[in-house]
Amino acid sequence: MDIDIELLKYPIGKFKAPENITESLIQEAVATIKAFPAHLFTAVSPLSLAQLDTPYRPGGWTVRQLVHHCADSHMNAFVRFKLALTEQNPTIKPYEEAEWAKLADSQLPIEPSLAILKATHLKWGVVLDAMGKEDFDKTYFHPEKQRSQDLGEITLMYAWHSTHHLSHVQSLVLREKW
Repeated sequence: MDIDIELLKYPIGKFKAPENITESLIQEAVATIKAFPAHLFTAVSPLSLAQLDTPYRPGGWTVRQLVHHCADSHMNAFVRFKLALTEQNPTIKPYEEAEWAKLADSQLPIEPSLAILKATHLKWGVVLDAMGKEDFDKTYFHPEKQRSQDLGEITLMYAWHSTHHLSHVQSLVLREKW
């Protein structure tokens, strides 16, 4: 079986921000962000311990690491959102996500990270719902990208990130016929 590694890495394609971020796109992204924890729980809860410890692609993270990564990533994203909403173009702190995935907590059961995601997304959803159009124009500076990013783009990016990692799990389940 010839495996397309790029398709396994990016089952929904790479994120590309649209030139025009409309209110409709933001509303869809907010709905995706709010629904993500429940969708991820549905995808991973039937999996056995052996299945959770299966990489979603050759050389990739296990499903367990992926769940912990989502919690780490989305906690950081939520904090960055709050910084951008309360400060003038703050510089955010990048982190080495691949290194975080190697830390001891990435071997824990997935339930703590599912709980973190549920709580983080609940709070994030409340903040997103309260934001006005001008709030989505607020920015933070990303030192690795060497540019400011507005919260409209970031909202779309994290909706993509949610769907991207959910698709990793769903694609693995389909490929393995679990």
